[in-house]
Amino acid sequence: MLILLPPSETKTPRRRGRPLDLDALSFPELTAARDKLLDVLAAVSARPDALDVLGVGQSLAGDVARNLALRTAPAGPVETLYTGVLYDALDLPTLDSAALRRARRWIVVQSALFGALRLADKVPAYRLSMGTNLPGVGPLAAHWRSEVGGPLTEFAGSGVVVDCRSSTYAAAWSPTGSVAGRWVRIQVPGATHNAKHTRGLVTRHLAVAGASPRTPQALRDVVGDAFTVELHEPKRTGTPWDLSVTAP
Repeated sequence: MLILLPPSETKTPRRRGRPLDLDALSFPELTAARDKLLDVLAAVSARPDALDVLGVGQSLAGDVARNLALRTAPAGPVETLYTGVLYDALDLPTLDSAALRRARRWIVVQSALFGALRLADKVPAYRLSMGTNLPGVGPLAAHWRSEVGGPLTEFAGSGVVVDCRSSTYAAAWSPTGSVAGRWVRIQVPGATHNAKHTRGLVTRHLAVAGASPRTPQALRDVVGDAFTVELHEPKRTGTPWDLSVTAP
């Protein structure tokens, strides 16, 4: 099973530790693309108009300044890097050891800077959104779309792809071929805040439950043990199943 999560714009910087080691990250096929983006992001972040290019306000100037030293800044595990509504609901630190092992095995975070990351990967805090049109690179979703397809398709294997990404990050990869038939998007009725919270709860439930469903129907049954769910078939070939989920 592959559970796709978006990152969070809010991140917890590491105070000490070893710097980023690109060669140690998961999905080594992405190393060259990551290396290039680190250089481009540092150059853009040094520009007078960096805040405008990166689409952030003055209050985040400190975050942008950190982009200048990403190769030397302390790197920490992805599972402690991201904070916010989804990750608060997932609440990784309170999972028992077996559930945490499953979370580390199944979860992939789609990153604007690193393409795709697993929870044990160690990276520094950075400021970059997938919706950015980065000078010298172009729209980041399009940039990563051509890079992550092979690695993520291989990672998905014969299991279900559980898509908890926002639309901005979903634009960076759509499953194709046989994997598309097992692609399930988690839809949550209501506001965005509630959607993030519920997707975090669904991810946590899957890690705790321990089942590894191989069909959308099997996923519906596992998630339905804890939520009110309704499964909808794809409207056309190559688009995801939709699993509507409402928390109790």
